[in-house]
Amino acid sequence: MGNLDEIDRRLLAELQGEGRITNVELASRVGLTAPPCLRRVRSLEEDGVIRGYHADLDASKLGFAITVFAMVSLKSQAESALREFEEHMRQLPEVREVHMLNGEIDFILKIVSRDLQSFQEFLTSKLTPAPNVDSVKTSLTIRTAKHEPGVPIEP
Repeated sequence: MGNLDEIDRRLLAELQGEGRITNVELASRVGLTAPPCLRRVRSLEEDGVIRGYHADLDASKLGFAITVFAMVSLKSQAESALREFEEHMRQLPEVREVHMLNGEIDFILKIVSRDLQSFQEFLTSKLTPAPNVDSVKTSLTIRTAKHEPGVPIEP
């Protein structure tokens, strides 16, 4: 983590664990007063170390009962083809994550859907016919044993 000091790392660990913490409480936890704490957080935001703050939503309670990982191989790995596929995936709200891989599979996608029928429709009408797609292999998530966003931070 580059030139971050121990206080910066403690700030990041606290914010990653509890994004809605008040500046006063955050300052108290890391041993600062409120003004320098706020300055440090703003600096971490401006430097792009902190990209945003989000609520961690329970997909199943919002009607998205299934999560699927899709392994996608493209017909061409030319940069323009890769970018076109990535841009198309950004337009599909069901696609929550897109990661380009090395090896046989070009991309792995995390997709949420309301049910198997909805996913099948998504697969045949939106994913398989997407630009430059050669093949799609899918795996349905049975359960999630660990879901921990972010990165491990040690002071």
